[in-house]
Amino acid sequence: RVQTLVLAEVKQIKSDKIFTGEVIYKLEGPGVDQEPKNLFEIDDKTGVIRSKRPLDREKYSSFSLKAFALSPSGERLENPTTIKIVVLDQNDNRPVFLHSPFVGTVSEFSVPGTSVMTVTAIDADDPVTENAVLSYSIIGQESIPPNAITKIMFGINNETGAIYTRDVGLDREVVKEFKLKLQVADMGGMGLTSEGVAIIHVSDINNHAPQFSPDLVAVENRNNYELGRVNVTDRDDTGTGNWEARYSIGNDHGGNFAVHTDPITNQGVLTVVKPLDYEAQSKYHLFLEVENLNPLSSKASRLTSSIATVTVTVVNENEAPRFREDPIQIEVPESVQPGTLLKSNIAFDPDNSDLRYEISRDPESWLDINRDTGDITAKRKFNMRSPHVKNSIYTAAVKVTDAGGVSAVATVAIALKETNDFPPQVFPLTGFVCRGGSRSRNGLLLTAVDEDLPPQAAPFLFQIPDDLSANWTITQVNDTHAMLQPLVDLEVRDYAVTVLVSDSGSPALSAEAQVNVTVCLCDSFRDCKSEAGAILGSSVGINFIALIIIVASAALLLLLLLLAVALTACGRRHHIKKGTGLLIGESEDDIRDNVFNYDEQGGGEEDEVRLKHGLGDHGSFYPGSGIPPRGKQPLRKDAPHKLPSPTYPRRPPADPTDIEDYINDGLEAADHDPNVPPYDTALIYDYEGDGSLAGSLSSIASGSSDGDQDYDYLNDWGPRFKKLANMYDPR
Repeated sequence: RVQTLVLAEVKQIKSDKIFTGEVIYKLEGPGVDQEPKNLFEIDDKTGVIRSKRPLDREKYSSFSLKAFALSPSGERLENPTTIKIVVLDQNDNRPVFLHSPFVGTVSEFSVPGTSVMTVTAIDADDPVTENAVLSYSIIGQESIPPNAITKIMFGINNETGAIYTRDVGLDREVVKEFKLKLQVADMGGMGLTSEGVAIIHVSDINNHAPQFSPDLVAVENRNNYELGRVNVTDRDDTGTGNWEARYSIGNDHGGNFAVHTDPITNQGVLTVVKPLDYEAQSKYHLFLEVENLNPLSSKASRLTSSIATVTVTVVNENEAPRFREDPIQIEVPESVQPGTLLKSNIAFDPDNSDLRYEISRDPESWLDINRDTGDITAKRKFNMRSPHVKNSIYTAAVKVTDAGGVSAVATVAIALKETNDFPPQVFPLTGFVCRGGSRSRNGLLLTAVDEDLPPQAAPFLFQIPDDLSANWTITQVNDTHAMLQPLVDLEVRDYAVTVLVSDSGSPALSAEAQVNVTVCLCDSFRDCKSEAGAILGSSVGINFIALIIIVASAALLLLLLLLAVALTACGRRHHIKKGTGLLIGESEDDIRDNVFNYDEQGGGEEDEVRLKHGLGDHGSFYPGSGIPPRGKQPLRKDAPHKLPSPTYPRRPPADPTDIEDYINDGLEAADHDPNVPPYDTALIYDYEGDGSLAGSLSSIASGSSDGDQDYDYLNDWGPRFKKLANMYDPR
């Protein structure tokens, strides 16, 4: 590399034209006034070009500049001249390997000359010079494990960098890899040098067959579980196809077993895919063969796969009872008689132990089972219309348990066949037939109702017994309907016609029914009308005539009701005046006509004393402390004691001004009456006014003697007086 010194002279330019005046030289281009700037300069008087800084060929290998000759005024004296400056190379860069380390692989037992890999280096110097001519070499070798092999096993092409095997003896079981120390030099090996590393892995080939010899134990009646694992030894490289084992089973005629490889441990996983039966076979001798996933190399010492006998011993256990079918299918007519055998021999026990049977689910309680034999019988008749019968299938469940307590459950599916259990019934049993008109249109449409399901129901056959078919006939309309019609023109009245209907069951069932038919005159709408309406004609409809009759009947009933009320009132007035009733007035002037509502007074601590006396806060008079009738005071049924009562004042005063004394006398009697309980609510008595037909409330007493007083007539006054009547014992 040519490195110019600062202000070193590179070249001098001079114009070839003769000028009388002064010539000025200028320089332009990369390295002067363009990037990279300030690398070159020119003497404007002499035209000498100099370098100002050291140059690097690896960055700028050449420069192209333009030189100008100018007058002092700046006028170009001639065309610009192109000057090309080339930077010469020198060996100032070391070669460099492209990777560190280089990694390669070679198979074990490879022959000498086998190519392993190629290493590459580069040099930044000029490739057309000796400065960039490279030479490769191996300057060191290490084996892993250390010192496993000491002889030189690899060589390298000094021009291309290709590494190859030099000797035999590469064994993967002896040495895993090699580490080579590399060197590269420029100028054909005489210049600058650099070092690198190459790692070479020795790959495995399948030169060892796996070996094993296992014994296993299996439990009967289980499947899809791991029976056990068999181990193999393979000295090939772990995790490769040369090491990975592939298993196969021989002598498994029933297909009870399967084997697969654990990808991590390389073990053979033997599984049971079909349940084993100790009673059928207690021991299995399987031929288990193992080989590698990759074919065994011809260089291997043994060329055969490993075959071993695997002995599987079956362990007996208490097996659950087994049903011969699940679900247990039974087909039976719905009308089966109780006690009929439906199914037998439904289960067995592999261990030949005694079994116990029971019905575990029977929503309709239709089934029974023998606990010892398992025979299923009908407990009562079935019913197709049960909500537990779906699509004619009744579902139950049976449980069986062996002597060891192990049980099993099976479904019982009973397919019910429809039987003809119910005769059809004629409907409707009443109707009317129009008299006269077209006989084909006159008739009563009949049908039948059958509780059975098809095909034990429709089509129905309608008939009239021969001895009863003189005036009537019946015509079949379709499979479910028939028309009952008169044969002759009958009188307007009611008729009873016997109809026989039969279903299509096997055997067919039939039933007779009496149909009440009314032969009537019909209007234009073929509706029955009364004889009066028929006489008046269709201009006055049956609805208008019925309305007149209803109105007249209502008026008559109202008149009779008013008359009965008037007679009852007169009788009561006469009875009171004779003094035989409960309410007695001695003078019409004393009888008060106005009745006031009595306020209710609440009880409490302050009212306790007054309650005992039969009075409220305002002198109110409680029931039971009113004016007793003449003679003996009647005993209340609800009185707490059966003690003699004091004598109450019998007649109200004639003068209203004496009413206060009258009440005080009654209060005095009530204070000493043990048969009158105080009540929490008081009824306030007040002045009743003049003119009342009834006596005063204070005169609730008998005008008769104590022996002939009768309260039975209170029962005739209606439900409102029933409680009052029940309060007194008849005397």
